[in-house]
Amino acid sequence: MPMTLTEKVLARAAGKASVQPGEFLEIEPDLGLANDITAPLAIEEFERTSAKAVRYPERVFLVADHFTPNKDIQSAEQVKQLREFARKHPGVHFFEQGEVGVEHALLPEMGAIVPGMTVIGADSHTCTYGALGAFATGVGSTDLAGFLLTGKAWLKVPPTIRAVFSGKPDAWVTGKDLILALIGRISVSGATYRAIEFAGSVIDALSVEGRLTMANMAVEAGAKNGIFAADAKTRAYLSGRTDRPWQPLAADPGARYERVVEIDTAGMRPVVAFPHLPSNVRPAREAGDVAIDQVVIGSCTNGRIEDLRLAAEVLRGRRVDRRVRCLVIPATVAVYRQALKEGLFDVFLDAGAVISPPTCGPCLGGHMGILASGERCVSTTNRNFVGRMGHRTSEVYLASPAVAAASAVAGKVADPAEIAGPRKGAR
Repeated sequence: MPMTLTEKVLARAAGKASVQPGEFLEIEPDLGLANDITAPLAIEEFERTSAKAVRYPERVFLVADHFTPNKDIQSAEQVKQLREFARKHPGVHFFEQGEVGVEHALLPEMGAIVPGMTVIGADSHTCTYGALGAFATGVGSTDLAGFLLTGKAWLKVPPTIRAVFSGKPDAWVTGKDLILALIGRISVSGATYRAIEFAGSVIDALSVEGRLTMANMAVEAGAKNGIFAADAKTRAYLSGRTDRPWQPLAADPGARYERVVEIDTAGMRPVVAFPHLPSNVRPAREAGDVAIDQVVIGSCTNGRIEDLRLAAEVLRGRRVDRRVRCLVIPATVAVYRQALKEGLFDVFLDAGAVISPPTCGPCLGGHMGILASGERCVSTTNRNFVGRMGHRTSEVYLASPAVAAASAVAGKVADPAEIAGPRKGAR
C-alpha cells in the first residue's frame, strides 16, 4: 500500500510493512529529549518507580535552555536536577553553560538527527526535526518518563496533509513567511493531530535552516508533526555533522493524503502574524502604523546563523529606533561563535542592539526580555498568545528576522524593503 512520508518512517519504526492513519503503534524511539522545565517532572516520575537504570541512556538528551542562564533559585534547582540525573545515569547526554544551545537548534547542529529517525520530546516544538526527514513530535513529561523506563512510546498514526508551495516569492520572503502563510490559510487548528508533509518547487529551493523554521511551527497549526523529504541539501547539511548511517525516504507515488493545500507564492511579500494567534497573518507592508517597544531576534525558530545574517543584512549601517529595545539571541554557542567571527556582532552593536547568550528566555516570557503592560514586540519566535512574553496586555507580532530587523529600525512593524530596499541576488 502506498504510504506518505510520515507513514513510511513510522512503519519502519514499528517493524511493519505498512501502516495507516488511525493505527496505534508501540515503537522504540531513536531519541528522547527534555529541557529544564519538562525534564524535572519526568525525572520525578522515573524515580518514583525506584528504577535503577534508564533503558537507553544513550538515546536521552537533556538540554538546559529555557530559564538559563539561571534566572532565579527555582530555575537553578531545576537545572541541578537534570545535572545530577545525568551524572547518576552514565550515557545520558546533558548540555549546559558553554556547550548548551536552544534544544531544537542544538540537536540538528550537532548531527543528533538524521532522516528516518523517530524522536519524541517533552517540548511541543520537537516537530522541528522533521526538517531532516525524521518523525518528531512533542509528548508530555510522563510520556518521557515512560521512555526513560522502558525505551518505548505509544502513538497513533496521523493522517497527512500535503502542503505544496509553488511560484517565486519576493527575495525577502523566508521559511518563516511561508509557514505563517500556511497557518494563516488553514488556521491554528487546521492540522490538529495531522502530519504536514511539505513539498513543491519553493521547498526544494529552501535551505535546511529555512526548513527547520517551517517544521518548528507545524505545531502552531495543531500538527502532530511536520516533515520534509531528505534531498541533496539534507545530505550536504549532515555532511561532517554525523557518521550515523541513513537512507533518504520520500512519499510513495499514489500515497493517500487527507488534504492537499496548494500555496502559490508568486509575488508574495514578507508577512507578520498579529496578536494573538499565529494565524492572524497579513503582509508586513499592510501593517499600518503599529509602533513597537521591543524586537527579539532568536529562538528555536529563527536563531540560526542564516537568521542572524539576514537580520544583519537589514541592520548594517543603520540604527535601531531609540524607542525600541532590540535583542539578538544566537541559538547555540556555535552560532554565537560564527556570528562573532563574521563580524555580525559589530553590526548588531553598532545598530544599538543587545546580544544575549543562547537561551529560550523571552520566547516563553521567562527572562531576558519580558514585556511590560501595553508593550508591543516584533519577535522571530513561534507563539503570540495572550501574555506569552510578559504582561497580559502586551502584544507579540511574529515575523522573520528581516521583518524584525526592519521593524527595529523603523520603530514600527515594517517590510524590510521599506528599510533596506529590494533584496538582490537572494533567489
